[in-house]
Amino acid sequence: MDIATLLQNIWDHHTTPQAALTQLRQLPFENLGFAQVDYHRELRKGFPEVVFCPGKTKEQILEILTRIASHHSKFLATRASAEIYQFVKPHLPQASYHSQARAIYLEDASQKKVGKVAVVSAGTADLPIAEEAALTAQVGGSKTEKIFDVGISGLHRLIPHLDRLWQANVIVVVAGMEGALPAVVAGMVGRPIIALPTSVGYGANFQGLAPLLTMLNSCVPGMATVNIDNGFGAGYMANLINQLVEGRR
Repeated sequence: MDIATLLQNIWDHHTTPQAALTQLRQLPFENLGFAQVDYHRELRKGFPEVVFCPGKTKEQILEILTRIASHHSKFLATRASAEIYQFVKPHLPQASYHSQARAIYLEDASQKKVGKVAVVSAGTADLPIAEEAALTAQVGGSKTEKIFDVGISGLHRLIPHLDRLWQANVIVVVAGMEGALPAVVAGMVGRPIIALPTSVGYGANFQGLAPLLTMLNSCVPGMATVNIDNGFGAGYMANLINQLVEGRR
């Protein structure tokens, strides 16, 4: 249960002050021994703590997600395998799994999606990272629009989508290989661009280092770059920008 719901329950006399105090004792975080779950993350950032699955056991992931679900109406676990999801699902039947984004997630059914985050990918091979970015923004509360496989080897594929890109508050552009697409989009559309390099490419791509440096060295203004394959980071930032823009309207 989040703090807003708890306060509303007190106001509506559904919860006594003493019962509320008992729940608040668990805030702002809970020490599980192997993890300290931050229940105030959504209050500060608008998004609950996100679970990065690699390096954690299935049991640890389940316990963290269970605790988060007991305090929040949404959650996200990134880089999760189908095996982890099958382990979690019986205990958290409300959870869903996005196989391409490799994420376990729960959306807040009462949260209205606002604004628009556009996610553009250069190639089909970039889709796992692009889908991770789109899903993160979506769970965060943003409307998302996907425009895939419009890389610079055929820019005529991008042109028909320019009107849709102008309708977005922020655009995530995903590219591997040489990583030129974000600069192209930034030069054509007056929206904040989050450039997202992927490790897709042949040897001289250096596992994403080449597109990362291309994006960092771009002369086009209005473009910021996140780390290699960091779909979550790009989607999170896009959601924050989108929510801020919508909040001022």
